[in-house]
Amino acid sequence: MFDTLQRDFKVVFERDPAATNRLEVVLTYAGFQAIVSHRFAHRLWEWNVPVVPRLIATLARWFTGIEIHPAARIGSGFFIDHGMGVVIGETSEIGNDVTLFQGVTLGGTGKERGKRHPTLGNHVVVGAGAKVLGAITIGDHVKIGANSVVLRSVPPHATVVGVPGKIIKAASEEAPEVQMDHTNIPDPIAERLEAQERMILDLKKRLDEALGERLQKPKEGDG
Repeated sequence: MFDTLQRDFKVVFERDPAATNRLEVVLTYAGFQAIVSHRFAHRLWEWNVPVVPRLIATLARWFTGIEIHPAARIGSGFFIDHGMGVVIGETSEIGNDVTLFQGVTLGGTGKERGKRHPTLGNHVVVGAGAKVLGAITIGDHVKIGANSVVLRSVPPHATVVGVPGKIIKAASEEAPEVQMDHTNIPDPIAERLEAQERMILDLKKRLDEALGERLQKPKEGDG
C-alpha cells in the first residue's frame, strides 16, 4: 500500500504545474488527502472491519468534499485535480494512472445489488463535471470531456463528449498524453450544423446559377 501511496504522491507533481512543495501537497491538496484516506479505509474494508471504513470515508468527505466508498478499487497513480464534488461509488473499479477533475461522478443507474458502477481502464482522463453511470467499461487511454454523461461502454483510445456521451474520435493505438486539452475537444453538434450550413450554401449557389442560366436563355421566337 505504501508503494502505491508514493506513486499517488509523485503524480501530483507530474500532472499539476501548481504543485511545487511537498509539505503543501500533503497539507492542502484535497485530492491527495482523499486518496490517502481511501487507501486505509479500503484496506480495513478488505479485512471486514465494521463501521470504521465508512467512518473514515465520511470524515474524508467532510474535509475534502470528495466522496469515495471504501469498497471502490483504485489503482496506483490516481490523481484528482481540485476534487470538490467528486463521487466514486461502491463497485467502481479504477485502473492505474487515472485522472479525475472536479465534479466527476462514477455512479450507478438504479438500486440493484451487485456490480452497478463503472470500470475505468488505465490512463483514463475524466473532465470536470462528467458523469459516468452504470456497470459500463471505459477502455484504456479514453478521454471524457467536461460535463459529458456516459451511459455506454467506450472502447480504448477514444474521446467522448456530449449528453449522452458520443465517441467523436476514433480509436488509435498510439497512447495519448494523460492530460487533456479541454479547449480543443471537438463539438460534434457544432460540426454537424456547420456541415449542414455548407451544404445549404452550396445548394443555394447551384440554384442561383441554374436560375441565372435559365433567365439568360433566349425564349423561342425571340429575334
